[in-house]
Order: sequence, then structure tokens, then C-alpha cells
Amino acid sequence: GLYTNLLLSQTPEHILAQTNKKTEIFCELKKEHNGVYWYRWSQEKQNFKFLVFSNALGKATYGTNVSQDKFSVHGARLHSSYSLHISHLHPSDNGTYFCSVSQSSQLLLGSGTRLSVVDALPLPPKSTQAPVSKKPVWFITKSKAASRKGMALAWLRL
Repeated sequence: GLYTNLLLSQTPEHILAQTNKKTEIFCELKKEHNGVYWYRWSQEKQNFKFLVFSNALGKATYGTNVSQDKFSVHGARLHSSYSLHISHLHPSDNGTYFCSVSQSSQLLLGSGTRLSVVDALPLPPKSTQAPVSKKPVWFITKSKAASRKGMALAWLRL
């Protein structure tokens, strides 16, 4: 069976990336393991595709018709963190990527990272700043000297 599990922490949740660029997905493991599997769920094809398995020593085994130029796994065994690097991005790479470990005949899945590849990234929204006020803003301060004589008035121009 397939189970999502708290033993795997996967980030980010969603990636919006540009065609021909590259991206990276992170997976942190909180339990002993023999290596990490990476899968892609395609909404379009309604299937899981096995991409690559990286064992604890860093040796990679690729799925059928999976390009080693496109996918690579980098791991830091001491920290039990792995990352899947995907290069030469193409719209056919769209899908939800899962890191996974095998444990007592079950596959435990990370939470998934949805990758959307687009030809052009949307422009960030223009920041609308409030106009700067030219009126002085009055506020009351209390200083040690002024506290004996009451309150002193001060103002600040924003």
C-alpha cells in the first residue's frame, strides 16, 4: 500500500518554474532507511511514474525512459536529507512529485510537491504604497526631566 507519513518531510508544497530552467525538491527523513525513491503523479495520465532510487551510498537507479541528464538526487546521509534536481524543465514535467521510503513492505510517501512548468513566469504585482503624508504627526513623550513638569509635546514628520 501507499501511505503518506510524518516520517518524511517534503518541501516546498508547490513550485512554479519556467521552461528550460531547473528546480529542486527537498525531502527530509526522520527514520532509518536504505534509500529514497522519487515518483511523479501525472493528473493527465492518472499514473505514478517511478523516476529514480538513490541508495544510502548515493548510487542512483533510474526508471524506464528516465533521463539521467534531467533528474539527479543529492543526499546528505548524516542529516537524512535528499533533494531531487530536475533540469531542462518542460511542460511534460508537470505533476506532483513524491519522495518515498520502503518500510516493512510498505511505501511511505512524502506530502508531495506540485510542479507547474510555464513558458513565462507571471510578473510580481506592482506594490501600491500609500502616499507619504506631509502633515506633522503629533505624539506625546514623557522624559525624566519633563515628567516633573508634566508632559512634553513632540512631533515627527512622516
